Amino acid sequence: MAHRLLTASLVALVAAASWAHAQTKGPVTYRWVDEHGEVHYGDHIPPQYSQAESTVLNSHGVPVNKVAAQKTGAEAEEDARKERQQQEQKQRDNFLLTTYTSVKEIEDLRDERLGQLQGQRQAAEQYVGSLRERLLALQTRAQMFKPYNTDSRARRMPDDLVEDMARALSDMRVQRNAITAKDQEEATMRTQFEADIARYRELHAASAAR
Repeated sequence: MAHRLLTASLVALVAAASWAHAQTKGPVTYRWVDEHGEVHYGDHIPPQYSQAESTVLNSHGVPVNKVAAQKTGAEAEEDARKERQQQEQKQRDNFLLTTYTSVKEIEDLRDERLGQLQGQRQAAEQYVGSLRERLLALQTRAQMFKPYNTDSRARRMPDDLVEDMARALSDMRVQRNAITAKDQEEATMRTQFEADIARYRELHAASAAR
């Protein structure tokens, strides 16, 4: 019985191979479309259309192969970008499903991270406040010297006072930039967590539906 089944399988394979060979045996005709949308047939494709989509026909006029149009650099780059996005999404989905067991876990982590950022921002604001007080004290001291003091007996402002004022102003600028960066980071973090929560719910809903 097994021998007969094996023989029948071999016969089917040989028949399929013979049919495939018959489809491609004999003269081959190509079909392509020019830039005006007109369909052409021939035994070869003109060089100017070699990168366009074309179809290979056997001797009976039956399509046996289709050659896709060669993509432009921009199209290939766009396909690569979409492929990267799909891979990144798969990795993110896997991370969400293997890291969290509930939406609450994601929300708890979000609140913890946001709390850390807010603490850092508050520390920066306090530092800016102390720098502002220091700068005010330095500016008050500077009133005793030229050019703020117009008295002819007033002395030139000491170099160390000029340097201290410049340093205080620079430090304030750095801290203000840091606060702005923290605000942007917080906004990005909120958006990312919202997207993760929505995606997590979507994945679990799809899993439940299956």
